[in-house]
Amino acid sequence: MRYDEAFENAKHIPGGAGYPPRWAAKAAEFRDSLGDRARLGLSYGGSGANWFDLFLPADVPEGLLVFIHGGYWLRFGPRDFSHLAQGALAHGWAVAMPAYTLAPAAKISAMTAEIAAALGVVATEVAGPIVVAGHSAGGHLAARIACLGLKLPGDVAEHLRRVAPISPLSDLRPLMETTMNDELRLDAAEARAESPALLARRPGLPVHIWVGGDERPVFLDQARRLGNAWACPVTIDPGKHHFDVIEGLEDAASPLLSALLG
Repeated sequence: MRYDEAFENAKHIPGGAGYPPRWAAKAAEFRDSLGDRARLGLSYGGSGANWFDLFLPADVPEGLLVFIHGGYWLRFGPRDFSHLAQGALAHGWAVAMPAYTLAPAAKISAMTAEIAAALGVVATEVAGPIVVAGHSAGGHLAARIACLGLKLPGDVAEHLRRVAPISPLSDLRPLMETTMNDELRLDAAEARAESPALLARRPGLPVHIWVGGDERPVFLDQARRLGNAWACPVTIDPGKHHFDVIEGLEDAASPLLSALLG
């Protein structure tokens, strides 16, 4: 298909195939290290995929970071990325990582609705401000939370402090011309309705986009396109590719974490 190569990441990253197993191993070790500060498998809805893990700091949380995993809406889950909570926990923030129904079992619009529903439940677990971040397809879902037309449960919108899409997919129309659309099942109407770059941002909600300087050109373009559409900052992290750009979330002193938590 026309855009298959453009959206291919692993084959263009040295040792790309080794990242997912390392993520899973680090994530499991991190969860084990937290003991009862890791509250696992909490429900937010009726589907088997409607659950989240919540990681708590040692003291009363300063706020809540919600991290949405990527994987082209097709693969991975929150427990592949638990270790990315480390930096925010060091700052005293709680971290929630929601699961969502993957394609082909769900369409992207349904995933957006699930993440919105998850926010309504995770917000009842931790008081204070909420920052929503996500990577790649999760960056798309994070950006959708910042879209004006999406209704959020309860008073979630009032507690949103910032949304931080990391290497987000912001215009979904090219994905209709990829092989993975056999499973995503995007058509023109849904691609437009689910593209943050084609939608309005919630007034007054800060958004900061982050992308690796060594990412595939299409991801740099997708990040810049959203930044231009929403007139919000886009940080290009030098030397980072699509798989290691998220590693700053592990480091309490990283520029990425500072951009998220302020």
